[in-house]
Amino acid sequence: MSAEGQMSSTEQSPPPRPKVIKTNQQQVVLYVVLTLILSLATVWGGRAMLRNSETLTFAVGDANSDEARFANKLATVLRNDASRFRIKIVNNPDNAKALVQFDRKQADLAILRTDGKVPSRARALAILEHDLVLLLGPGNKKVKSLAELKKKKVAVRAENDSSLAFVRSILDVPDTPEAAARVQMAPQGATLDKLLAPASGYAAVIAIVHASKAVRDKAYEQVAKRGGFTLNAIDEAKALARKIPGISEETLTAGTLSASPEIPDDDLDTIGLEWLLVAQSKMSGSTGGELARIIYENKSELGLDSGFATRIEPASTDKDAFVMAQQGAADYINDDTKSFMDKYSDMMYLGAGALSVIGSIFAAIYAKITRIAPEKASELSTAILDVGERVEHAHSLDELECLADELEAILRTAVVGLRDGTISTDGLDTFKLGYEFVRDEIGMRRENLKRHAGDAQRNAGDAERRAGDAEKRAGDADKAAREAAAHDDTNVVVVKTAQSA
Repeated sequence: MSAEGQMSSTEQSPPPRPKVIKTNQQQVVLYVVLTLILSLATVWGGRAMLRNSETLTFAVGDANSDEARFANKLATVLRNDASRFRIKIVNNPDNAKALVQFDRKQADLAILRTDGKVPSRARALAILEHDLVLLLGPGNKKVKSLAELKKKKVAVRAENDSSLAFVRSILDVPDTPEAAARVQMAPQGATLDKLLAPASGYAAVIAIVHASKAVRDKAYEQVAKRGGFTLNAIDEAKALARKIPGISEETLTAGTLSASPEIPDDDLDTIGLEWLLVAQSKMSGSTGGELARIIYENKSELGLDSGFATRIEPASTDKDAFVMAQQGAADYINDDTKSFMDKYSDMMYLGAGALSVIGSIFAAIYAKITRIAPEKASELSTAILDVGERVEHAHSLDELECLADELEAILRTAVVGLRDGTISTDGLDTFKLGYEFVRDEIGMRRENLKRHAGDAQRNAGDAERRAGDAEKRAGDADKAAREAAAHDDTNVVVVKTAQSA
């Protein structure tokens, strides 16, 4: 290739085009990453906002009561669980006042025992504790039925006066001063031994105790070893459960109160009451379900040292339950194994919405602003025509081959660009027409140069032959001249010789 051809090719070849597709792909990848990051941030922010958006008011009695201490434990568990709920504890003089506050919609949560007045808006989240009714007779004396106690002196051993009203209701004691005097609260500080002693005058002692405390209380075993009492069955348990709402049938297993001697010595029927954690009926299902989940999953941490709430149970989901279960808690109880979709459907819907909105915004930005548009095929026609204009000025095959290589490079660029999207099909017909025209022009120019090159070669051969002929003729002339000169020299010698003679 000639220096002139190389220079022409270097000066006229089109500059390399930027890789549009690579730039666009980088933008797409960047926008996809930003979309995912912003969507995750939106979901996280929404979840954080929801998790910190609800404070529940818990109405309880005295600060030293079991209800108040349970509320404090629940508040601690919610904080440790990083829950979205926060508990605001409101103390009252007693639990009855707390239920009044709950009934007035001034509290979201409360604890009630099923023998009291149950607010109509109360919905059960969990059963925290069972109270057992223990019918104790002095010595070996058995009490055959509750009816025989109606006209006898009975001591009620319990923590509050509400239990006294409950005992009077199950004994069907009339509301008269005389009857009230027979069924009394046990004196403050009176031990079981004193109450069951003959001198006390009590025909029986009815103790209402938390089931968890009854199992732990060693006083029953100590009194039993001295032969101090008889634990009696309440055969009317089923009838009382049907007659009085809130009463539950309970069974004391052998050895519940004392292992040695074994009391009772066989399973024994009695009655009981339930302590319920209740919520307002207006509480959403998701809130109730999440609260129920946290309570059931952290039962061991919610139990008090005194034994209260050490055996938390799911609320009854029966339609005829004394206190209906909160809807969210019922859903959780009836379907304890929640699927991934059930647990995270809200976050998934939020994520899908955020992904759609943010993705649409970035797609619009890419399409309208930042996207590098592909070059039109017709724009390459200008480079082809430039090559065509230089074809007629090519005076050698080397120069022409440089132009042909340049044309093929333009074609290769177009093919690759059409494949990867850097060149659009707009004006493709014009490009084809221009390419074919210049290609044919190069072909014709090549034939023309080859033809002229052949004629010049033939003319050079003829000139060379003519030069040979001329050289041959010159040689012949020189030879003739030499021969003539030699003949002249011979004649001179002959003449000289003749003269000498």
